[in-house]
Amino acid sequence: MFAALAAVAIFTGFVDAIAGGGGLVMMPALLATGMPPHFAFGTNKLQSVFGTTISCANYTRGGLVDWKGNWPLAVLVFVASASGALVVQQVSTRILAYIIPVILLMMVAYLIFSPRMNDEDAHERLSRVGYTPVAGGIGFYDGFFGPGTGQFFTTSLVALRGNGLIRAVGNTKLLNATTNWAAVLVFALSGKMIWLLGLSMAAGAMLGGYLGSRFAMKHGARVVRPLMIVASLGLTGKLVWDWFVS
Repeated sequence: MFAALAAVAIFTGFVDAIAGGGGLVMMPALLATGMPPHFAFGTNKLQSVFGTTISCANYTRGGLVDWKGNWPLAVLVFVASASGALVVQQVSTRILAYIIPVILLMMVAYLIFSPRMNDEDAHERLSRVGYTPVAGGIGFYDGFFGPGTGQFFTTSLVALRGNGLIRAVGNTKLLNATTNWAAVLVFALSGKMIWLLGLSMAAGAMLGGYLGSRFAMKHGARVVRPLMIVASLGLTGKLVWDWFVS
């Protein structure tokens, strides 16, 4: 089981590094082992954080992460994600399973029809300060529920901050790695994490994250854009399917 899940983590790390949505595959795989949902969520965050961190390092080396401009947002989303991870252990996430597919479909429409989804930076519609409520909301959502976080960060950075698509993906990895570390800390302190399994999967996630980020930087928006559409539609389909079987 450890070897199989580590292999799955290579694939999900690769997908996450490019388009997000790796949890679409990993969470069902973890739940199929029979572990309780909160342990599956915590263990998934543990393996995922290594993949997003490696991806962030790769995008940084490629000059696609604005650390100076985004470190205040990173602090904000860390706190927001930690808060979400605390809250989710007390309440049901069922209502989000009904809301998120609608948001994802709206995002897919933007990905398909917006002429701004390319590698060219554009004029920002929101300042860094104006973007903080958006970033904080996405950070809280990642700690609380999670699916689609990468897509939400990337699409909002393109639409609201004027980032080119591949630069938005790079900055997303900084913010997403931060939210993952916050959630890992909370779930670890809460004792809802299977360490040996999570760390075994982390090796696969790191390899996948490294390969995926290199692939995205090489091919740019012409590959990232369709993969984001496919990942978002897949995630939407999975959540809608859960409506009918639950």
